[in-house]
Amino acid sequence: MTNRVALNNVDHADIRVIARNAAQYGDSVNQVIIFPTEFEEIQRDYPIFFHRDTNGALQPIALLGLDRDENLFLGEDGWQGRYVPAALQCGPFTIALAERDSGRQEPMIHIDLDNPRVSGSEGLPLFLPHGGNTPYLEHITRVLRAIYAGLDVTEPMFAAFEEAGLIQPISVEIELSDVRKYVLPDLFAINGSALARLDGARLERLHEAGFLALAFLAAASLGNVSRLIDLKNAKLRAEQSVPAGVA
Repeated sequence: MTNRVALNNVDHADIRVIARNAAQYGDSVNQVIIFPTEFEEIQRDYPIFFHRDTNGALQPIALLGLDRDENLFLGEDGWQGRYVPAALQCGPFTIALAERDSGRQEPMIHIDLDNPRVSGSEGLPLFLPHGGNTPYLEHITRVLRAIYAGLDVTEPMFAAFEEAGLIQPISVEIELSDVRKYVLPDLFAINGSALARLDGARLERLHEAGFLALAFLAAASLGNVSRLIDLKNAKLRAEQSVPAGVA
């Protein structure tokens, strides 16, 4: 259940939001939807894959862990990566279209008042004493704008990738030991070989649409699978070093 309302500095002047990342706030996930507008930041830390949603449409995701509900970038002290994906930054906030008196629809920030991050005493304030936005709310506004813009770009981006023959199905197989293996099915990725073989006309079309750089970023990000393996091995070593009976 949610209790989403349009955010304003009168009704919500005293609201605070807990901005830290923790499992109790739903951040312990092994993958998260991402947006083309954040590919540059995402590819520095996380592998970018694609999967089909319930309607069959492709969606980009960042892989964060190997086991169910495992986020290898989430530690006791919060997020361990350099960049937190936008979907995990926005917390109780969403963006929705509201109709103005002119009849024109305009994106507005909404807040879920029942979200566990929302507090009356803990966390960061949203508004300054005289009604202006705090730096935290300004940051959230930028994050939501990136999501909103990314939603518009996603469908045409995938249409261009598929027209250029760049999407390939991929089964990610990871073997940590003789007894611990992972197979992550039903994923798609950029075909690096196909990207390298693109002719001039397709390269030009992708570049003019702004999608060529995104294809290269997604392809380059796949090297981060090795980082996930390193993080998983480090986690397993830490668990094995804990003496029996110690929580």
